[in-house]
Amino acid sequence: MSNALIVSTARTPLAKSWKGAFNMTHGATLGGHAVQHAIARAGLEAAAVEDVIMGCANPEGATGANIARQIALKAGCPVSVSGMTVNRFCSSGLQTIALAAQRIIEGEGDVYVAGGVESISCVQQEMNQHMLRDPELFAQKPEIYWNM
Repeated sequence: MSNALIVSTARTPLAKSWKGAFNMTHGATLGGHAVQHAIARAGLEAAAVEDVIMGCANPEGATGANIARQIALKAGCPVSVSGMTVNRFCSSGLQTIALAAQRIIEGEGDVYVAGGVESISCVQQEMNQHMLRDPELFAQKPEIYWNM
């Protein structure tokens, strides 16, 4: 059994939603910057990455359409590097780290990028509410739709 280690980290600085330096910045731009620098800090070539796994609480709009794949390409990874977006709401990024570690331990690959991305100013004011709730499920278990 292999050991899984975190060998590099990177993140964008914090900024205020709707007012800050990253206002209306696409999720691929935010994530791509962090991933590019995490790979460089680890001293690896982007082609060595098996998969870019990114968590996202609101995977739609500027963080939709498999944002992890977009981030991989924006970070300079070749098209041979896959991307997987995970949605577990507030624990999405943490879940991706666990998934990457499990895959390494099980021998499915050696190098994974894992993390999370949100672009609040690009998504939350324009969230798609169309048919958000299933009427039958809402009647049986309304708390399923509660905010985290």
